[in-house]
Amino acid sequence: MPRKFRSFSLAVLSVILAGTTVLAQAQDKKPGEPSAQPPAATDADMAAPPTKEQSSVTQHTLALNGQTIHYTATAGNLIIRDDNGKPNGSMFYVAYTQDGAEPKDRPVTFLYNGGPGSSTLWLHMGSFGPMRIETASPEATPPAPYHLVPNQYSLLDKTDLVFIDAMGTGFSRPVEKGALKDFLGVDEDVRAFNRFITRYLTVNQRWNSPKFLIGESYGTTRSAALSYSLQQSGISLNGVVLISSILNYGDGAAGTDTQYVGFLPSFAAIAWYHDKLPNKPADLQAFLDQVRAYARGPYAEALWQGDNLSAADEDQVAQKLSQMTGVSAQYWKEANLRVSASNFRKELMRDDRRTLGRYDARFEGIDMNAIGETPSYDASDTGITGAFVAAFHNYLTGDLKFSSDEAYKATAYGPDFKWDEKHRPPGGGFGPGGEQQLPDVALDLGAAMRENPHLKLFSANGYFDLATPFFKTEFDISHMELDPTLQKNIRFGYYPSGHMIYLNVDALKQLKGDLAEFYASAITQ
Repeated sequence: MPRKFRSFSLAVLSVILAGTTVLAQAQDKKPGEPSAQPPAATDADMAAPPTKEQSSVTQHTLALNGQTIHYTATAGNLIIRDDNGKPNGSMFYVAYTQDGAEPKDRPVTFLYNGGPGSSTLWLHMGSFGPMRIETASPEATPPAPYHLVPNQYSLLDKTDLVFIDAMGTGFSRPVEKGALKDFLGVDEDVRAFNRFITRYLTVNQRWNSPKFLIGESYGTTRSAALSYSLQQSGISLNGVVLISSILNYGDGAAGTDTQYVGFLPSFAAIAWYHDKLPNKPADLQAFLDQVRAYARGPYAEALWQGDNLSAADEDQVAQKLSQMTGVSAQYWKEANLRVSASNFRKELMRDDRRTLGRYDARFEGIDMNAIGETPSYDASDTGITGAFVAAFHNYLTGDLKFSSDEAYKATAYGPDFKWDEKHRPPGGGFGPGGEQQLPDVALDLGAAMRENPHLKLFSANGYFDLATPFFKTEFDISHMELDPTLQKNIRFGYYPSGHMIYLNVDALKQLKGDLAEFYASAITQ
């Protein structure tokens, strides 16, 4: 839904065209959703847990930055309640808290993955927890045995960490009269996370601790809406970290001109990485600044002209696009200057008989043949899934001493998984009942930052991510309609990686350093 009525001069429109959406790619997956499908989750599967809170508590140490951190790991569940105060959900989490720290001085961060419908084992095992799975990224990781190692880039030296599984994933289940459908939707999901965080702060006496959110992929959608929801519940956050963002699902549907404009800088970065550019620029960032300017200017204007674009202008634009992306001018012309992410993943390295990953285009796949317009699978998904799933199960029972008669659900997809995409933003939307049919949660995040002018935002972006392109994120964050005095609260980070930035250990190191500075700035007001 449009944020508000705008004047549609060509100059303004060329900027608006920088927006694109990834909701409906050629693949039917949403950002953060693995392609491997587990057994279908049904409401019957969800009804098993008792209505009580249980946990396994273990003690550990981590050598980090020259110090030894003694910490407690708590793997367990918390009960959340419906509007009538009746238990309706049990949410699973793993918390890491530094021993002996003063709660009022010790930040606490809530972390989660996305999907929607994904558990949080990816962030848990790959990013900032005390243990990290080693992968061969950007090569496919070989089968077991896998290697779980102490994480020298953990955030545990800066904050306590609480990894939360969304309802229907992990061991999070409806209880009593609750049903899975009660939690499957933009606003329903935010309500559940709000109630979990409120319960956690109460049980652990952390109301006076500095508070942060870290979400990845759809987890950024959740974080943006949750930041405002928590604000309305009296929980003012210090900071929000968005990793590989999607904030506005309605801003440029797949197949529209806005989509193609939004992907162009990502195409350029990926071609640069794979050495497919003639006269490859030495400075990636300077090169991408040029591509951004071309995308929001001449390229957007050319697409706006549609069939009225002259043959000479089409030739000129196609040649420029070829220079920036490594894909031939003829291919761009045959595509009417509109190359999708899936087309690009197949075409860039067709002569090498290789395809590119969607979540991380550093990964290369091998199709049965070199014909066709789209890859047959996503090498950046299949190359890591087995390692993460196996490592987490082994870690859960071996290190955290947590056991359950239920199966841990890495994802919640199945016949009962029907996500309600409608969302009611602050002030209402334009649909029936004041709802948006597709969420634009940048409005929620903007409202949270206006009401809490100390709230800091960090946006982390992978250059080689074709699921949530960084140019689209820049557009969405620049359209939160913030006062200039609040824009200084926003920081961006860019990394030589894909959707899961931490798969590149060098990028993880850089991200940890950036977040250490961000936490310091968000706590010292």
